[in-house]
Amino acid sequence: MSDIQLWTLIFAVITFSIYIYIAYASRVSDTAGFYIAGGGIPAPANGAAIAADWMSAASFISLAGIVGLSYNGYAGGVFLMGWTGGYVLLALLLAPYLRKFGKYTLPDFVGDRYSETARLVAVLAAIVVSFVYVAGQMAGVGLVFTRFLNVNTTTGVIIGMTIVFFYAVLGGMKGITWTQVAQYSVLIIAYLIPAVAVSAKVTGIPLPQIGFGRILEELNGLQADFGLAEYSGAFTQISMPNMILITAALMFGTAGLPHVIVRFYTAKSVRAARYSALWAIFFIAILYTTAPSVAAFTKLQIIKDLTATSLADVPGWFNTWSDVGLITTAGGGPVSDLGTSTFSYSDVAINNDIIVLASPEIGGLPAPIVGLVAAGALAAALSTASGLLLVISSSVANDVYYKRINPAATEAKQLLVGRCAMAAAIVVAGYLGINPPGFVAQVVALAFGLAAASFFPILVLGIFWKKATAAGAAAGMITGLTVTMAYMIWTIDIYGNSAGIWDIPETGFGTIGMLINFAVTIVVSQFTRKPSPQMQDLVEEIRYPGRSKLVAAHQEGEL
Repeated sequence: MSDIQLWTLIFAVITFSIYIYIAYASRVSDTAGFYIAGGGIPAPANGAAIAADWMSAASFISLAGIVGLSYNGYAGGVFLMGWTGGYVLLALLLAPYLRKFGKYTLPDFVGDRYSETARLVAVLAAIVVSFVYVAGQMAGVGLVFTRFLNVNTTTGVIIGMTIVFFYAVLGGMKGITWTQVAQYSVLIIAYLIPAVAVSAKVTGIPLPQIGFGRILEELNGLQADFGLAEYSGAFTQISMPNMILITAALMFGTAGLPHVIVRFYTAKSVRAARYSALWAIFFIAILYTTAPSVAAFTKLQIIKDLTATSLADVPGWFNTWSDVGLITTAGGGPVSDLGTSTFSYSDVAINNDIIVLASPEIGGLPAPIVGLVAAGALAAALSTASGLLLVISSSVANDVYYKRINPAATEAKQLLVGRCAMAAAIVVAGYLGINPPGFVAQVVALAFGLAAASFFPILVLGIFWKKATAAGAAAGMITGLTVTMAYMIWTIDIYGNSAGIWDIPETGFGTIGMLINFAVTIVVSQFTRKPSPQMQDLVEEIRYPGRSKLVAAHQEGEL
């Protein structure tokens, strides 16, 4: 066993033990604790849990790779702007009002605000979005285990499934929340230590956010030498319209993600829900302002290491990652095809998902730091996976079983169904992790598009337009989700339509689906039965401070 494998194993065992202990100490025996942690999580802790829940394997593993490799610097800003901008929408438009409405799940809000039919459509949409999203998380778990513990992807995913099963099934939302606070601490420390060390080594400035500005000119020059566009050049890979569409899809998708929205039900109050969003933005910004520097430092070193070299002279990190198939020739073949000839950076293809995981090795940092980064990647993937699995579990147990099939079910029965649903979801998630439909961030980006096209319009109209109808909401969700998913499938390379319509990428079509959802909901609402006067009054009252008698009656189940 190499030093890197040993340190990875040590950190994995320590952190997994902490997660399981926290879940055991936080185990719950009622549905309020299982679904929303009893609604008693302080704002700072809730903010950290939200950050961990949302900063998935895509953020930790893939974001720097997207910025540094596939989207070449400037264009990668769509992910930074979109994913963080969504929290501004959450804080201003949704979080406090959803918390005041006072339900367990996003479908619960849709069901009470609109109708039982709309609830079932929301359940379907939540499950689809969550499974697409969780596929990327489990794929990230498999990637880390494959590289750092020398086990195959299937074994790595099964290990991840087992850990999530213990702390998610046992502790529910309460256990998941406090586990995610610990996971955020692990992932942010693991991300910052190598970033600070490499920044100090390369630029002499230990603050990565400032240090990377010193190397942009050199990086632009090196890329020009290989015939590539400038790293900081605008619109070199994505047109302005597509940048707007992708950024909007990610932004509105963030504000419509079920596993993020449910977090605001765990806050102690409406005020705490708003502050939770602000704390989350702060915690997320720490990583998101560091990712561009990690991308720039790593790409600069990669280009230097792979300039006029040969397989006999490549650095150790190159062999390590090519051995697991994540570095290939530019044509997709094994690097052994390069033979004894001299090659450079443009002659090979490097998987986006290795940039952060390989950055300590590329920067020459010691094995313990490499192991810590691996533990951080696992924390990021598992924290988000657990939140998504809880959404699936609660949608099945609360919104289908309890609300539709057996309203007389006891607390114990509801918990049993919820835990069984989560166990089944974990099995499906494991399968998707072993057979993911794309690299980690690509899969996650599709989930954001689906969330934007299905949930965001229904939530906004449900809060701010009291005459939005049940038929309109159901029609809007079905149309937005169906059109967006059909487009995503239609543009898969195997069908020969990868250019899409007017060159709109699948990651940006969620914005179009969202606009279609808005239009369908508004039009259908004009010709269908309006909500009851009592519901219209409730919708108006949840937008104002204070707790009116009508809102109190609704929260206590009397309305």
